[in-house]
Amino acid sequence: MTGPGARLRTALAAADDDRLLLDLTGIAERYDTLRRELPGVHVRFAMKACPADEVLAHLARRGAGVDAAGPREIAQALAAGVPPTRIHYGNTVKSDRDIADAHRLGITDYATDSTEDVAALAAHAPGARVFCRLTTDGDGALWGLTGKNGCSAEDAVRILETARDAGLTPAGLSVHVGSQQMTADAWHTALDRLGDVLAALRGRGITLDHLNLGGGLPALGYRDRHGHDLDPPLDKIFAVLREGMRRLADEAGHPLDFRIEPGRHLVADHGAIRAHVSRLATRRAPDGTPRHWLYLSCGKFNGLYEMDAVQYRLVFPTRPDGPTVPAVVAGPTCDSDDAFSPDHLVPVPADAASGDPVWILSSGAYALSYMTREFNGFAPLPYHCVTDGAAPERHPADES
Repeated sequence: MTGPGARLRTALAAADDDRLLLDLTGIAERYDTLRRELPGVHVRFAMKACPADEVLAHLARRGAGVDAAGPREIAQALAAGVPPTRIHYGNTVKSDRDIADAHRLGITDYATDSTEDVAALAAHAPGARVFCRLTTDGDGALWGLTGKNGCSAEDAVRILETARDAGLTPAGLSVHVGSQQMTADAWHTALDRLGDVLAALRGRGITLDHLNLGGGLPALGYRDRHGHDLDPPLDKIFAVLREGMRRLADEAGHPLDFRIEPGRHLVADHGAIRAHVSRLATRRAPDGTPRHWLYLSCGKFNGLYEMDAVQYRLVFPTRPDGPTVPAVVAGPTCDSDDAFSPDHLVPVPADAASGDPVWILSSGAYALSYMTREFNGFAPLPYHCVTDGAAPERHPADES
């Protein structure tokens, strides 16, 4: 279990209205730890997890690149100071126009998973470098991310051969083991799959220069839908990644770079929402059973989109002690999906009153990007960044 750092806790206590707070120094510290655990790996921040200009600029100054999903994200990353050489177009779903726009913006590296996409890249981004995404089963992840993206090992060989024949550079392979991956075994299986495809490509005369280990590194502060603290085996995951990278580099027989695309791992635990109680109410279920409901000012449509899969930890700073009642936690809209599962209850102060502040912890990932414009008339949360003003570190290994 992880709690908010001193900077975030101070900012939460000082906030007198609803907002998302992002601890830039905490995000940078998590980035530095990742670099120490996986030395030499080039970090490409999955900016969809937290597309705040301040976060992008703070990480860029430390040497991080960006995994972008389209031209608008690319343009935002460039404006935040990320050089085009550290940005790749990581989305396998691309229109002709989007490819052409990215090419004009100076992007040279593109994910792919089909020969049709390769043909479009050859037409609209001539000379591009392509890396092929392999599919995974997503087992062990809260969000498996299977089905839409990625291809089989056999198809990957064919796709990269097609890319070579079309005048593109077959540069790499990528995987994604699912978001909030909770097992080390998933990484072990993915690394084995990468090794098999590398060997098959060598047999076809194709030598790659990098492997992209994708996203999936977990946040540490979530609870599952039963209210139990999640405990991802992060040390074991890092150990599996280090061993796998050493093995693949040895098998390649030539210099091989590694990339990784953390999103939620960097930002989730270093963001928190200051919301407030709308109402604590008691209603009877259809079978006559009374049930407590805690309605918050913030829900699925303005910051907590992922509440279907996780329970965020709630802190009631003005009522830290005293009796509690088990309650269903729900957002403010009239959409019945705007709630935690009614089967899994959260302890709430029995005397919680309308207007009481509530801190929603480990909510820095996807809160900003998943907010609707104004569903049901409830506005998106503003966000604010906090930092201790520490000078950024540079990491030369991420300059390529």
